[in-house]
Amino acid sequence: MLTPTEICELLSCTVYSPAGRLPDVTIRFGCASDLMSDVLAFSRAGAVLLTGLVTIQTIQTAYIAEIGAVVFVRGKRPSEEVIALAREKGVPVMATPYSMYESCGLLCGKGLPSTMERVPADRHPA
Repeated sequence: MLTPTEICELLSCTVYSPAGRLPDVTIRFGCASDLMSDVLAFSRAGAVLLTGLVTIQTIQTAYIAEIGAVVFVRGKRPSEEVIALAREKGVPVMATPYSMYESCGLLCGKGLPSTMERVPADRHPA
C-alpha cells in the first residue's frame, strides 16, 4: 500500500489535481491501461491508474471506477479541461516522465499488487 504522495515521489510526478496537497488516502493496487473499457472491467476501487490517455474519458472512468489516483505516463500533460474535471470529481491527477513499463516496475518493486489476477497457464489460449 502506498499514498498518492509516496507514488508522486517515487515516479517524480508533477501534481495537477488537487491544487496543493495530495489526499491522504491508501492506494492498494496498481492498474495500467490505455483502454478505459479494461479499466472498468479489471480495476478495483482504491487503485492508481497509469495511462497515456490524457482525456476527459480517463477522468470520467477513474471517477466511476473509484480510482484513487491517475498518473499520466511518458511526460504527457493534461489540458486545463481535464484538470478542471479532475478537480470537480475529486480525482488526484499526476504526470510522470517515466514510461508505463518503468512506472509499473517501480510501483511493483514497492510491493503494490496488480488489480488483475494472473491467468492460470491452463486457461491460456493455444
